[in-house]
Amino acid sequence: MSVVRDVTSVGSATLASRLLGFLRDMGIAAVLGAGPLADAYFAALQIPNLFRRLVADGALNAAFVPAWMRVRQNGGDPGCFTWNVLAGNALVLGAVTLACILFAPIVVRLLLPGFDNDGTRFASAVTLLRLAAPYVAIAGLVAAASASLNAQGQVRAAAFSVVAFNIVLIGAIALVLLFGTGTSQRTANLLAGSIVAAGLAQFVLVARAALSRHCERSEAIQNGTSALDCFVAEPVIGPATSGRTRWLLAMTTQLRGFYAKALPGLIASGIPQLKLIAGAMVASSSPAAVSWLYYANRLYELPLGVVSVAIASVLGPRIAASVLVRDRTALASTQARAFELSLGLAVPSAIAFITLAQPIAAGLFERGAFGAPDAAAVAAALAAMAAGLPGHVLEKALAAIAFGHQDAKSPMWAALAGLASTVVLAFALFPSYAQVGVAAAIALSGWVGASLLGITLWRHGWIALDPAAGRRIIAILIAAVLMGAVIMAADKLFSFGFDPHGPLLGRLVRLAALVLLGLLVYLSTLQALGTVRLRELLRSIR
Repeated sequence: MSVVRDVTSVGSATLASRLLGFLRDMGIAAVLGAGPLADAYFAALQIPNLFRRLVADGALNAAFVPAWMRVRQNGGDPGCFTWNVLAGNALVLGAVTLACILFAPIVVRLLLPGFDNDGTRFASAVTLLRLAAPYVAIAGLVAAASASLNAQGQVRAAAFSVVAFNIVLIGAIALVLLFGTGTSQRTANLLAGSIVAAGLAQFVLVARAALSRHCERSEAIQNGTSALDCFVAEPVIGPATSGRTRWLLAMTTQLRGFYAKALPGLIASGIPQLKLIAGAMVASSSPAAVSWLYYANRLYELPLGVVSVAIASVLGPRIAASVLVRDRTALASTQARAFELSLGLAVPSAIAFITLAQPIAAGLFERGAFGAPDAAAVAAALAAMAAGLPGHVLEKALAAIAFGHQDAKSPMWAALAGLASTVVLAFALFPSYAQVGVAAAIALSGWVGASLLGITLWRHGWIALDPAAGRRIIAILIAAVLMGAVIMAADKLFSFGFDPHGPLLGRLVRLAALVLLGLLVYLSTLQALGTVRLRELLRSIR
């Protein structure tokens, strides 16, 4: 199966999901704005978003795929392995969900210490956290089923399930607008509860696809054994042991090694969300700063999410497979594609965010309860945060290489160093630059993590690129700079006689024209430099 086709399938699904996510956030901005209720809502989402990042956004996948391949190569049943991971996630994350519900006030007080001075924000955040917390357990189930599909090369079902997730959330916003509940606690409650409903819809889709695949290929099913037999077939457990105890002991035995190896990678993959949480903790004393950072981060995550999921779902497994069979030529080629994909999306996106931050924030969010001052605050945070986008994306690509060599600790330590730099810089910059200082701290941390991880992998001799990679990367940089100059000039030209806070349609048309112009310049330059052939790209996509 073509790498281009798989990356395009996953990338297009992720892009569609992120665009739907923007539509969702536009609705949230319109009904909640960026005031106390919005701060409470986004604060309550910190825990569900953290665990979604840890397990459901490709992090578990990066550890699961090499382990699944080793089980199959060693003659084991990967279907049983999948069932065990599914059950393990359900038990662990179910306990986390229960703890979040029971101890919600303590969790909110720890995450957002600035809310203690605002009883309204604190009480609202506690209620919303309890409503959204069950998604934590659902995310673990989705992650295991999706990772099983990705390990078998079935990347599309898992990728497009996220589209269904956002469709359910958009439906909830439509209900809010239909019933006219406005900026109220009732609206926030409905939006928080819809996250659980969306997670269930996503799980139904991936579970159906995973079960279908398991029934086709699992040796356990072909031999007439049941899923429970996978859990109780461990020879180290004596016959006198009860069935339930045998199941728990067998699952613990098999999963102990997996989670021991996966934990560092999960921590590393969760660091980006922890950076946002750390930034929100620092900014929580300032009204609306938590909301401004959330909206800026949502824009920032569009290219970051597309690249991260594509690397984890498509290129990560190929890197792991090349390492497993010791094919250095294939490994160099795949790693080169990972770096090219990373920089090819991250650099032009960063330049576009910096040059078009104000039109983007105003065009997407400025309506209803979200005013022009809020748009300006989000734009300033986005421009500062965008400077770190290439660093964060490169860190993802480098982490995939480390995971392929069964090294999960190096990405973890590099990511933790980036988190530490975020905390230190956020405390240093926030008093003078408010949310912009926190955004700048997050940006710089991406370069810290990427630099440390790159140096580590280079010392191990694990970074190998094919001869054409350097020329392609230079072409990407040239095309991105040229694109930035053109859209900056076009933005100034369009600004004459144009009200940046005028009708929504006019703002969106202007933004769409600038984005399409930048895309045309970027792709045309890459084709002129011989880096991309558009006809071949379109043919591969088809």
